[in-house]
Amino acid sequence: MEHKELTSFPKDFLWGSASAAYQVEGAWQEDGKGESVWDRFVRIPGKTFKGTNGDLAVDHYHRYKEDIALMKEQGLKAYRFSVAWTRIFPNGRGEVNQAGLAFYERLIDELIENDIEPMLTLYHWDLPQALQDEYNGWESRQIIEDF
Repeated sequence: MEHKELTSFPKDFLWGSASAAYQVEGAWQEDGKGESVWDRFVRIPGKTFKGTNGDLAVDHYHRYKEDIALMKEQGLKAYRFSVAWTRIFPNGRGEVNQAGLAFYERLIDELIENDIEPMLTLYHWDLPQALQDEYNGWESRQIIEDF
């Protein structure tokens, strides 16, 4: 292998971190959040290491301000996070859960206030269990309209 001199990253390069809602938020049954396929799957004996689950995770739902303060301290410029579909639409579609929407609004406001660019992922494998039960979720074309 030949060593080459590397060029610097551009000044506007976005150093950041990323998370998935199920893996960090916790608060799995709070403020009207519905059940996701992950909420159900992790309760099947033997499916996860030592029966671990995301019920509490790192409690980002309650500790997001602390988390963002740590991001700022690290010098991060971007945070890519996913939205839990069931936090916004507990049953996969229908009425919007205002408490869930308000959480993401507060999260985004806090990021912006700390000069961290929010980068939103709409879906990170946490399908509403209601849609999985109704028509097998992604196995049905109905999911297109619901998504």
